Amino acid sequence: MIPTVPTSPATGRKRPTIRDVAREAGVSYATVSRVLNGREWVSPEAVRAVREAIARTGYTANPHARSLATGRSGSIAFLLTEPQHLLFEDPNFSVLLRGVAQAVSDRQMTLLLMIASTPEERTRTVAYLSGGHVDGVLLVSPHSGDPLLNNLVRAEVPIVACGRVLGYEQVISSVAADDRSGARSAVEHLVAAGCRRIATITGPQDTSGGVDRLQGYTDALTAHGLTVEPTRIQHGDWSRESGAAAMRTLLQQTPDLDAVFAASDMMAAATLPVLREAGRDVPGDVRVVGFDDSGLAATLDPPLTTVRQPLDRISEEMTRLLTDVIAGRTPISVTVPTSLVVRASSSAPA
Repeated sequence: MIPTVPTSPATGRKRPTIRDVAREAGVSYATVSRVLNGREWVSPEAVRAVREAIARTGYTANPHARSLATGRSGSIAFLLTEPQHLLFEDPNFSVLLRGVAQAVSDRQMTLLLMIASTPEERTRTVAYLSGGHVDGVLLVSPHSGDPLLNNLVRAEVPIVACGRVLGYEQVISSVAADDRSGARSAVEHLVAAGCRRIATITGPQDTSGGVDRLQGYTDALTAHGLTVEPTRIQHGDWSRESGAAAMRTLLQQTPDLDAVFAASDMMAAATLPVLREAGRDVPGDVRVVGFDDSGLAATLDPPLTTVRQPLDRISEEMTRLLTDVIAGRTPISVTVPTSLVVRASSSAPA
């Protein structure tokens, strides 16, 4: 039996193969394969030659054939464990998704967006991910105690999380901003400005970001000999609504506060109208600092001082690390530095 030559459905002409690309680029078949699969140990010159050869020959990978040959789907999932509306309301998630989409595209893989905020969604998600439909998962906003985490670990699905996964640090790789150091720098900035009655609105205490940013707040106060007053600590869930509610409570419990560090820009943004309604000027009476600098901060009135976490780098590192985990490498955690961006909300009034 004579084997048939694959042809293009649109033209009937012979479909270029990986060997055609190798011949055109002047490199080996194995080099082309490594480039197509996003593997390391390929020189920039070889990568460029292969990509140019792909463009000249019109080669396109056959995803079904690749899946059969490698046992992989060529797809990864961006899994958000928060309600769907936050994907559009919280700028952090959209910025992170955009960065991941670019990083995945650069590796010639397919990205699936999945949201699992309800028990029913979690059940469907575990069933789908356990079925081998994706090679790995980029887990966003994980909460400790969530059964989803244990089910994914038991299913042996390769995972990289955005932020440490409390209780799973040894088995789930993660990429996170240096939340503790960033929060400490924010509060030290307020202390340096002369503030002594500094309140905080924390993130959820079942997330590493929530825990570490609160710890950074207490570190800074303790280092400067200031008392950590429980009445000046209110908990939020990253949302505007929780930030506004926490600010109202803080004004009732500690009306003499002179600064607020909110653990997200969304919550910090919500403090501004509440303070305005209470007759408090920002920054004249109360200085405000947030955390994220995802784009919202600069649009506020007054523009918000905040801690910048480099979401573009985090998304790239998450994708890179996931390809390592898929290849069988040991889970690790990566921490990226933050920086303080000073704007009018904490500056001395003119």
